Amino acid sequence: MKIDLRKKIKIRLIVRPPRWFRNFSGPTIWQVDTYEKEIFITFDDGPIPEMTPWVLDTLQAYQAKATFFCVGDNVRKYPELYNRIKDEGHGIGNHSYSHLNGFRSTIRHYVRDVFKARRYIDSELFRPPYGRIRGLARRILKTRFRIILWDILSMDYDNSLAPRQVVRNVIGHMKPGSIVVFHDNLKARKNLEYALPRILDYYSKRGYTFVNLQSEFEKS
Repeated sequence: MKIDLRKKIKIRLIVRPPRWFRNFSGPTIWQVDTYEKEIFITFDDGPIPEMTPWVLDTLQAYQAKATFFCVGDNVRKYPELYNRIKDEGHGIGNHSYSHLNGFRSTIRHYVRDVFKARRYIDSELFRPPYGRIRGLARRILKTRFRIILWDILSMDYDNSLAPRQVVRNVIGHMKPGSIVVFHDNLKARKNLEYALPRILDYYSKRGYTFVNLQSEFEKS
């Protein structure tokens, strides 16, 4: 599938947010400061029985650890998947209870939703759904959470992209310390099932390790 130049530029800007944008975003974490050959793979929106077990099996096949930013309502519905994630040594993060868009919610409703998720998700890590959070909400939540965004967005959720493009989105931008976003949801299924094992295989063969963010921050 050919992609025109304008779309290539747009994809590049979405996949790897420019430095000025990251600096503008306030006190958030976009990547890990390391020279070690470490990658921090993350998954948003789960856990769900249609996708999360496959993701866990795939990670296990490559002895890879990841971090799952879970939706509280999904944890409530599927606690056995949440426990499996933890039992297999992966990190956990809060992704709100209802997957709210921070630009379309009141500050009060948004913050309450995040704290509601905290009843089910034991983590000091928080990732705003869609990466959207207002300044006041960020200032409130940063007193209780490390707010985690990303260095690389795989765009696995975009069904207009061929799965090979999702692989290129990651391999073309990865570096030590990168925080990479995938999604264990049904929308990303086609692209993720193609891309994830290929990306894990590519970097495993090049001596990289896959580390969960919770364990990384516990060291500091």
